[in-house]
Amino acid sequence: MPTVDVFNMEGERVGELELNPVIFDAEVKEHLLFDVAQMLLANRRRGTASTKDKGEVQGGGKKPWRQKGTGRARHGSTRSPIWRGGGIAFGPKPRSYRYQLPKKMRRAALYSALTSKLKKEQLTVLDGLQLPEPKTREVVRLIDNLNARGKVLLITAKPDVNVYRSSRNIPGVKSVLASQINVLDILNHDRLILTKDAVAAVEEVFAS
Repeated sequence: MPTVDVFNMEGERVGELELNPVIFDAEVKEHLLFDVAQMLLANRRRGTASTKDKGEVQGGGKKPWRQKGTGRARHGSTRSPIWRGGGIAFGPKPRSYRYQLPKKMRRAALYSALTSKLKKEQLTVLDGLQLPEPKTREVVRLIDNLNARGKVLLITAKPDVNVYRSSRNIPGVKSVLASQINVLDILNHDRLILTKDAVAAVEEVFAS
């Protein structure tokens, strides 16, 4: 069973925590990480890109010149895609890019992402995260105490307004709930910082 050190907000080791091997000691399947990340990115697309075809471009109702006898190519409208100012052939139209992979694949990818972070020693567990008031410098100090480099993902078990407000102005730092973590957020951050309650919440929500 995998274990991880537990630290306090001062960066001092205060204990050890056993982790669920189903989540934190899974086989790392990189192809699933890619597939699920692609799905999440596609589902975020707005799909509002739109162009006009030759029937939607204004004007062009008159035939530019007679069909025969001019020596030029025959044309019926100046709004054809081959004309400057004409419509767009096969251009994008509003559409949904959403699709869903099977739940087992999404879970396996999440297990792979968390296991990978643990094996790379990029996952830190806190005994607790209490901020009496929103103070950005407190989160900056916490990150410095834990020697967390790069982009940091703070994971809490329950909504905490003080943690959210204290971290939202720090470049590269994001706070999320344990029940809302996803593969893309995990891969996009260099370091995960979870509270003990968040670890329990992750195991409760995603171990089934």
